[in-house]
Amino acid sequence: MNRMNVVLFEPEMPLNTGNIGRTCVATNTRLHLIEPLGFKLNEKAVRRAGLDYWDKLDVTVYCDFQDFMEKNPGAKIYMASTKAKKVYTEAVYEPDCYLMFGKESGGIPEEILIKNRENCVRIPMWGEIRSLNLANSVAVLLYEALRQNGFERMTKEGKLHRLKWEEGRQG
Repeated sequence: MNRMNVVLFEPEMPLNTGNIGRTCVATNTRLHLIEPLGFKLNEKAVRRAGLDYWDKLDVTVYCDFQDFMEKNPGAKIYMASTKAKKVYTEAVYEPDCYLMFGKESGGIPEEILIKNRENCVRIPMWGEIRSLNLANSVAVLLYEALRQNGFERMTKEGKLHRLKWEEGRQG
């Protein structure tokens, strides 16, 4: 079974990483963390944001970007950056692609972006705002990639607890 991958390059804020971890569990997505991290993975803030989902997370930590590249040869990586020229909806995402996001204070280094310019994507924003929150950016791109791949094996229909959708009545 193919699985999406989220890559965080040197994340700095534990709450963002915890929220992203929870999103990864909810979407059966692997999480890849490239060190240095701005926190310890056992920090209360990471676990609080991930709540009771953290133990269900498929997460791998790499000592640096080179280590990540060596351990994921041939990975199709889309790099999210406010500096990119292409909008994220213009990309066609493979069912096992990697969606990479940079650290909160500076994004993905330009030296990495320039070598991957054809796979750099951005989320449109109004005005001169610097960027969206990292966890929100991950959700936007990840759900677009999942949508393009038909939300494979994901629950697409919810159920009411007390009422029935068909008639809007109890029972």
